[in-house]
Amino acid sequence: MKKHIYLNIIGVISFFFLINECAVAEMTAPQNISRDPTDLPKPLQCDGTPHHVRIDLEAVELIGWLKKGTPYHYWTFNGKVPGPFFRACVGDNIEVHLKNQSASAMGHSMEHSVDFHAATGPGGGSVYTSTSPGGESSFTFKALKPGLFVYHCATPPVSQHISNGMYGMILIEPKGGLTPVDHEFYIMQGEIYATTSASGQVEFNYEKMLAEHPEFIVFNGKVGALTEDHPLRAKTGETVRLFFGVGGPNLISSFHVIGEIFDRVYNLGSLTSPPLTDVQTVLVSPGGSSIVEFKIKVPGTYTIVDHALSRMEKGLVGSLIVKGAEKPEIFRKGK
Repeated sequence: MKKHIYLNIIGVISFFFLINECAVAEMTAPQNISRDPTDLPKPLQCDGTPHHVRIDLEAVELIGWLKKGTPYHYWTFNGKVPGPFFRACVGDNIEVHLKNQSASAMGHSMEHSVDFHAATGPGGGSVYTSTSPGGESSFTFKALKPGLFVYHCATPPVSQHISNGMYGMILIEPKGGLTPVDHEFYIMQGEIYATTSASGQVEFNYEKMLAEHPEFIVFNGKVGALTEDHPLRAKTGETVRLFFGVGGPNLISSFHVIGEIFDRVYNLGSLTSPPLTDVQTVLVSPGGSSIVEFKIKVPGTYTIVDHALSRMEKGLVGSLIVKGAEKPEIFRKGK
């Protein structure tokens, strides 16, 4: 009888450890951290009436796939890179809440914060949002200027927090909103400073960051995010709007879609300046943005790049796949 009781106790203990090991394995199993470029809220009806807008962010550290078969320890807002895309109207009061996960997938966490370039005030809100693990903080700002703005973690070393994935964008729409289009997409460029060991393990490298020599340069957080995971899709005759930003932390982007000419470019993310027209390539600085629009006339696959083209070899490439009837009067093979 005692032997049976002893064996049952051993069985319960073994089952407990098995469940615990499974939970740990699930917590540390690499995830796809790349944000789908279609994951953004619909346009707003900005009638000039101020509203109260609440934004909820959570600093989440996790293991994600940097490329096929290669895990990496990311620091994120809400578990994806880039962080969520937010929309508000000029004049709105925006209340930002930042939670900091109590423990990361590596069994630890650190202080995080957030700086909104759309905010007018010290640190863009980071002075009020330095948040310890398990904590929550908040601040409120009035959206005084329309435009497309970057937000990012501002906890020192700021460049490390940004490089590991803590950046995103917010659109402050002008009164009357933006002109309707058929498709809107959300794309951000970032650098990952890492060292790859002989075993294939990739770890953050502080010295490479200081030297501004990234191992990987990516759209939406990882190699293949906009080719294998989430290629952009549209049809001929449709109008596309790309919200593009550079998380950085260091490199300027020469944003270009091979085979397209941008009909309109809202340079530097400004919505109060007249748009540029008929533009081939757009310069976007770290912590900056641009809005580009174009109508698609010819079907096929259009390659999205930074025209510093050697960066394609480091992972920086995307695809816009267009379906529709051929247009030989515009584009064809031969005479």
